[in-house]
Amino acid sequence: MRATVIAAINKNLSNAISLIDAIDSDIYTNVTVAPYYSSIGSHIRHAMDFFDCIINGLQSNNIDLTARKRDEVISTNPEAAKEHIYGIQQKLASFADVNTDYLLHVTDNLGDGKVTIMYTLESILAQANTHATHHYAIISYMLSTLQVNVEIPGFGYNPSTPVPKREGI
Repeated sequence: MRATVIAAINKNLSNAISLIDAIDSDIYTNVTVAPYYSSIGSHIRHAMDFFDCIINGLQSNNIDLTARKRDEVISTNPEAAKEHIYGIQQKLASFADVNTDYLLHVTDNLGDGKVTIMYTLESILAQANTHATHHYAIISYMLSTLQVNVEIPGFGYNPSTPVPKREGI
């Protein structure tokens, strides 16, 4: 099961690399799209922060999703972002053999302060993948607003979305 989850995540992360390869740095860093005026790079960085928190907290069994690094280099430098994604993919591949037959402590802020919830490795990785897909959907909206056409099948769509309902990139 874990290998299947990791393969799906790495495929999804490869879509981010395909996106970065398909746009120029001006589009990657553009902050003109309302209502949030964030960049595609900031959404890529934010999604990768989630994976970084998992990677950084796995050994200590203390994954803190509020302890994001928010490395602006990833937000502003497409090549640095790609290298970071490659590193995440490599690290995730190494998790296929990690023994986590125990629950992981995952801390997040759900709106009323930090709480710690118990997860399996597979469940937190699946959540991170869905979180990335959610940000890809926002990126798709931004690209449409900027009138930038990029064709990456399934980008920004949950795999459970029926194919006939998928439009755009």
